[in-house]
Amino acid sequence: TMSVKAFKLVSAVEREMLMGDKNYINIECIECCGKNLYIGTNDCFIYHFLLDEKISTAGKITFAATKQLHKYLGLKKPVSELKAASALTRLLVLCDNTITLVNMMNLEPVPTGARIKGAVTFALNENPVSGDPFCVEVCIISVKRRTIQMFMVFEDRVQIVKEVFTPEQPCAVAVDGYYLCLALTTQYIILNYNTGVSQDLFPYCSDEKRPIVKRIGRQEFLLAGPGGLGMFATVDGISQRAPVHWSENVIGAALCFPYVVALDDEFITVHSMLDQQQKQTLPFKEGHILQDFEGKVIVATNKGVYILVPLPLEKQIQDLLASHRVEEALVLAKGARRNIPKEKFQVMYKRILQQAGFIQFAQLQFLEAKELFRSGQLDVRELISLYPFLLPTSSSFIRSHPPLHEYADLNQLTQGDQEKMTKCKRFLMSYLNEVRSTEVANGYKEDIDTALLKLYAEANHESLLDLLVSENFCLLTDSAAWLEKHKKYFALGLLYHYNGQDAAALQLWVKIVDGDIQDSTRSDLYEYIVDFLTFCSDQDLVWKYSEWVLQKNEEVGVQIFTKRPLEEQEKNNINPDDIISCLNKYPKSRVKYLEHLVLERNIEKEKYHTHLAVLYLEAILQLKSVTTDNCTETTELLFKLRSLLQKSDLYRIHFILDKIQGTDLHMESAILYGKLEEHEKALHILVHKLKDFHAAEEYCIWNSENRDMQCRRRLFHMLLSVYLNSGTSDCTLVMAAVDLLNNHAAEFDAALVLQLVPDSWSVQLLSPFLAGAVRQSIHTKRMTQTALGLAQAENLIYKHEKVKQKGTPIVLSDKKVCQVCQNPFCEPVFVRYPNGGMVHTHCATNRHLNSNMTHHSSSSSNQT
Repeated sequence: TMSVKAFKLVSAVEREMLMGDKNYINIECIECCGKNLYIGTNDCFIYHFLLDEKISTAGKITFAATKQLHKYLGLKKPVSELKAASALTRLLVLCDNTITLVNMMNLEPVPTGARIKGAVTFALNENPVSGDPFCVEVCIISVKRRTIQMFMVFEDRVQIVKEVFTPEQPCAVAVDGYYLCLALTTQYIILNYNTGVSQDLFPYCSDEKRPIVKRIGRQEFLLAGPGGLGMFATVDGISQRAPVHWSENVIGAALCFPYVVALDDEFITVHSMLDQQQKQTLPFKEGHILQDFEGKVIVATNKGVYILVPLPLEKQIQDLLASHRVEEALVLAKGARRNIPKEKFQVMYKRILQQAGFIQFAQLQFLEAKELFRSGQLDVRELISLYPFLLPTSSSFIRSHPPLHEYADLNQLTQGDQEKMTKCKRFLMSYLNEVRSTEVANGYKEDIDTALLKLYAEANHESLLDLLVSENFCLLTDSAAWLEKHKKYFALGLLYHYNGQDAAALQLWVKIVDGDIQDSTRSDLYEYIVDFLTFCSDQDLVWKYSEWVLQKNEEVGVQIFTKRPLEEQEKNNINPDDIISCLNKYPKSRVKYLEHLVLERNIEKEKYHTHLAVLYLEAILQLKSVTTDNCTETTELLFKLRSLLQKSDLYRIHFILDKIQGTDLHMESAILYGKLEEHEKALHILVHKLKDFHAAEEYCIWNSENRDMQCRRRLFHMLLSVYLNSGTSDCTLVMAAVDLLNNHAAEFDAALVLQLVPDSWSVQLLSPFLAGAVRQSIHTKRMTQTALGLAQAENLIYKHEKVKQKGTPIVLSDKKVCQVCQNPFCEPVFVRYPNGGMVHTHCATNRHLNSNMTHHSSSSSNQT
């Protein structure tokens, strides 16, 4: 059933008050204006009552009617219509087709006797166009056939404004501005009396049924349509709402938002305009009037007057929520907005949304519940408090009063159904996760995050760790106890770390790795601890756990020293010497740490370089003492040692050389001799002991790196001498010498080589070397010539620039003559004066005799 208790029927005027025992008197029409109730009867009387509304302590509403006076109009005809014009203090009375104006208070006709004749029925314009507050616009259906007339009614006069003809005889009318909504004989129409434009709405047979035309709001009307439909129509001829389903024989209709009330011969029915559903039915026999006056709905039989008192909307909404009719409650609540002050409405509406949210939640309609909680701005703790133990013990939260729902907790709500409980918990997880970063969480962040942590831990959810490693507001005491209870020790460590208690975190994690407590969250927990200590700024903790870490795995454990943040290492927060002495018990770690200092951080300290070289050397000798074959480890160590000896210039060479003496580490000895610039010794070892000619060539190359050409040439010549002056006629050495020359022709001084090589060697044997040497020689010559040519050209350019800088050139030809003797020049010798004039040298000399020219000649000689 869709029923709602929307109205209560309350008696207003008892029959005795009206007619005593005169049974022939019937009520014809009623009008209500404020507390004034007017009744027109069939025997031409008007009665005036004052209505007083009384509310009992129990909230029951009653009406007391006090009779003021009654007035006989003297026509022996029924009073068919009454309309109050309160601005004019006039009552418009229709009796015997005449509208009379009477005073609202004493019911006396106006002194001027102003009236409107020939009216069948009339309607007031509730949206007047004149704009005059002391004037009422009245529309009448005239006794003339198919005629409508518009009047302006003043305090004591009337004035016709317009007469309009209609296509059929009108029988009912309602007015809004210039628009008339008319029931004609066979149809309803909208007519603009100002422009004369009309628009058909829908057919209706007025002969079979009484039409209803009622203005219900700005530019909107309610009509009794065919098939028992209550139809809505706007002045544009469209319907913006779905129709309501009435019974076939509706007598009257009224509007009391959000309800449409209709009267038939047996019932009063109440429909909602918001969803068109019938909400209430009240039995009511012999009713023949139903009208609304400023929101007050009045019904009357021939003998009595009753008022339909609406129940408060909040009460109706709460009743709907109580019967879990969420949609209807929300529709009704939204509809109530226009009747309730804004602030009050918002408070009420939020609460209704929250209540509705809990109803949906209890039915496991989580999406709907979430939407309602969100739009109702629910204090999220209301929801958390349903779940036992989730709110922190320190939380000051007290549930809303009156309560938003009837549940003590989740157990009662789900009646112990585990599956439902799990679904509810899953919903709360996702809801809290969504709201924790929004304004909803403001002020309750601790409660939300602590509850979320508890849910994650209990459900063994992977997001638990994400929560703990990002910004969170989980309360330490509550959360720690909960994590311990659920054996989430790794997570508990993260919680301690987040709260700045690294010592407690490490203690826990170490216990897990040692197997003292069980937690399989991370299979790589040892590596995690190493990583944690690497970035831990608390040195005491690093030292405290260094032994434990190194005992577990030397090579991984040493990372707590080698992978520390660079800026921390550069500050030497932990002294490298302390680290080295700590690592004395762990040889592999010690090597790794020294490699880190020497090779990665490039620390230029002799002791570290020497120490590393010694460690490599000792390890190699140790391995060699066990096996004669070079295993992978030995090869690797040899490679590292050689690389260090070659690249570093910081270790103590003699110290290492002493340690190598007497071993078979010939290559290393050679490198060390090279460092001491004792190249002959080094090359002798490489050639005679190791017989590694390629290594000997490489030795010459790396030893002369970043040095001048002469140095490299000297080394290669030295190597050639070692090959040739061996004192033995070893064929391999001869071939090595030939290959050296042929492969590195550019590294030798060809003239010197030719003096060195034995005369017995054929040209063919050395042809690659000779070809290379000749090519090199020619190339060098040509390059030198090119460089010389370029230098000369550059010199010429500079000379030209210099001449240009000295001034404009002077051109001398046989056409030029001497300024003194006017004879041409016979030889390219002249004197030039500052004014640009040219003279023979002998003429210039003669002019010296003239003392006036002395100054000129001295200055001119500078310009020559």
